[in-house]
Amino acid sequence: MRCPKCGSLEDKVIDSRLSKEGTSIRRRRECLQCETRFTTYEEIERLELRAIKRDGRHEPFDRHKLLNSFVKASEKRPIGMDEIERSVEEIINELEAGNEREVPTRQIGLKVMEKLHALDPVAYVRYASVYREFQEIGDFIEEIQSFERRGVKTPAQPELFSAK
Repeated sequence: MRCPKCGSLEDKVIDSRLSKEGTSIRRRRECLQCETRFTTYEEIERLELRAIKRDGRHEPFDRHKLLNSFVKASEKRPIGMDEIERSVEEIINELEAGNEREVPTRQIGLKVMEKLHALDPVAYVRYASVYREFQEIGDFIEEIQSFERRGVKTPAQPELFSAK
């Protein structure tokens, strides 16, 4: 591993430990030339997934886009980054398990909605509104009613709309 300070390729590993629930290894290294310490991460090399957009374009699958969509939908909600990261990893693992190298973004979006449905109803409706391109308030109401018919309400979650 090249030292970030002096560029030397000679180093020694000081410490290794599992990171991110065992999906990567964190290594502390020390450069043998300038004695600078730095951290590296080792991860399993995954299949290169490609996303097929709605308009037919193909582009490399971007984990950061997936993570950002969860973060935006979950903004100011009681969902921790650990839960979001776990959901993203689960989706990626499901996509890779399918052994398909190209995945329609429609399929990715449905998996995100499934995970958000289980995590938080507000985050779910936020994501659904963008994903399904809601145009008016009736679309929101329909989705919320659909959510309530499908989902199990938790006592901590208040009613989103009261029936009159």
